Amino acid sequence: MAFFEIQSIQKSFQPGQHVVSNFSISLQKGQITALVGESGSGKSTLLRILAGLENRDSGEVFLEGTRIQNPKEKLVPGYDEIQLVYQDYHLYPSSTVEENISRPLLQYDKAYKARRVKELLKLLDLEAFRDKLPRHLSGGQQQKVAIARALSLEPSVLLLDEPFSSLDGIQRRELIAELKDMFGNLGVTVLFVTHDLDDALQMAPELVIIQKGKLIQRGRPEEIFAKPKNLYAAKLFSHLNPVPEKNKTYVRPADVQLFKTSGMPAKVVDKQYLIHYNQLTVALQGGEKWLVEDKRRIFDTGERVFLKWEEALELILLG
Repeated sequence: MAFFEIQSIQKSFQPGQHVVSNFSISLQKGQITALVGESGSGKSTLLRILAGLENRDSGEVFLEGTRIQNPKEKLVPGYDEIQLVYQDYHLYPSSTVEENISRPLLQYDKAYKARRVKELLKLLDLEAFRDKLPRHLSGGQQQKVAIARALSLEPSVLLLDEPFSSLDGIQRRELIAELKDMFGNLGVTVLFVTHDLDDALQMAPELVIIQKGKLIQRGRPEEIFAKPKNLYAAKLFSHLNPVPEKNKTYVRPADVQLFKTSGMPAKVVDKQYLIHYNQLTVALQGGEKWLVEDKRRIFDTGERVFLKWEEALELILLG
């Protein structure tokens, strides 16, 4: 059995409407995995089930061979060994950074508590903020306090629910890089939930894609990108252009080459400046609109453009 084993989890809040449906994955010790899916796909509910904070209808969860019980089976729901960090941090607003981190350790030996809090303040670079209240911290600092509090109990598994959704781009990149190194050094098993593929790619070497509560595909990002199982998995990576006269066949904007004299004719109807290229909206002769990438930035709105792509790069996908 794997270190953290999730077997055939099912959950419904209304009869016949599964929020999580027959979901199974296994995680090895120290593994960082990103669970990716759109809002409402069952990600947060699944995390609460894995943490022992939400009843499952059927299926089992095991940590190192020990069964994780439903809340209705325990006097006190949850497990010290599995910690869930919420999207909105759940910090105590009238408690300092140090007090928030030490909260889970109230029943522990005072010397151990002081030593553990000191370690975490240093580990997450929060020493200068130990006496500050959460409202005086940036979003990234508040998230680090929430993670430090979860780590105070030295968990084996850390579950992160959309941890970067409220942060700006700079805070996001810096915190992701910092946490990735830290988790690797600690050897903690991390399941990181997000709807943002960029965050997932930066944090985790492996992706698990969930759609409407079902596991759609699992693997390394490059594997899923090259061979997505369905249209949903492919669209997580990029926009898809439907190939004319080829049913359920698509080509990615990045795979389309632009020319001035030969290829499939189109007209540029919109141009948007992006960091690495101009994104063009082009109208095909049949009226369909595609997105393509003008990496040389040579085409303008209203101009004629010709499109080519390799047939080997076409994706044949079911819905």
